[in-house]
Amino acid sequence: MKGFAMLGINELGWIEKEIPTMTDYDAIVKPIAVSPCTSDIHTVFEGALGDKKDMILGHEAVGEVVEIGKEVKDFKPGDRVIVPAITPDWRTIESQQGFPQHSGGMLSGWKFSNFKDGVFAEFFHVNDADMNLAHLPEDISIETAVMLTDMVTTGFHGAELANIDLGDVVAVIGIGPVGLMAIAGAKIQGASRIIGVGSRKALVDAAMYYGATDIINYRNGAIDEQIMEATDGKGVDRVIIAGAKPTIMNTAVKIVKPGGRVSNVNYYGEGDTIPIPRLDWGCGMAHKTIVGGLTPGGRDRMERLIKLVKYNRVDPSRLVTHKFHGFDHIEEALMLMKDKQQDLIKPIVFID
Repeated sequence: MKGFAMLGINELGWIEKEIPTMTDYDAIVKPIAVSPCTSDIHTVFEGALGDKKDMILGHEAVGEVVEIGKEVKDFKPGDRVIVPAITPDWRTIESQQGFPQHSGGMLSGWKFSNFKDGVFAEFFHVNDADMNLAHLPEDISIETAVMLTDMVTTGFHGAELANIDLGDVVAVIGIGPVGLMAIAGAKIQGASRIIGVGSRKALVDAAMYYGATDIINYRNGAIDEQIMEATDGKGVDRVIIAGAKPTIMNTAVKIVKPGGRVSNVNYYGEGDTIPIPRLDWGCGMAHKTIVGGLTPGGRDRMERLIKLVKYNRVDPSRLVTHKFHGFDHIEEALMLMKDKQQDLIKPIVFID
């Protein structure tokens, strides 16, 4: 089969590989539509996961089941399915402890283009199919379904980790597609004022659509100074970090109130440490909680998100700004995520 792969750091290309094999609980799927992610950019151009060789990229896909293991009960060849970016091993202690994302080791629920080949291929493998695939309803668009696999679930997890109380003031730093869904999630959870931090007009417009009440443009000055001024020196109750360099943690700790919470769903692709300002953290005693996490995966998560779409709580299709048709456009779509032109939020490639 053909796949689009990381050949090494800063190297991309098409390769040929054997069609993956499976166990009795797994499935082989062919993509219907895929979307590249900023995580793919961190992986290839920053070496965030190390110098991977000939690893097929991609972790956002809607597909059609081609083959199933003999123990798979709920899916059959020909079924159209949503494939979450995170596909845990559900028969593990970590899953029983409530952290399936880390089943078998830290971040090991994130398998595609991390521990195994991803979805930018003619066929890809899904472990534990009954627990990791979700049926694609006929009334959910392909664009929406692909956004559920990572952007929606990750952004909403940012809001979940923030533990938002009714009426909280929330700052969302980085209003790319994940940040936009963090804004939508914060609104659903009852935030009053939602301050989005970003600059590109396409993202600012989308942020207001999804629930932001204010926009801070980092090009106009230091984020912390602007937010403290906008909140009369009080700061915010919750911060969700959905983008930026590791130094952004300085800003987040500065702007969150004592007793507040910093939630991170940003993927830091470079650096050995993340700085925390000592005095702004109250010398470690300000009750400013910092938490970060990989989004949950699996079938139940996808089915819950499908219900939020079905009952008009969120419309992720607005995230899709660029559409391509044909397998060979994957590279073009991926480079859009690297270059981030002004009108881009997310591209999608239909495998016609």
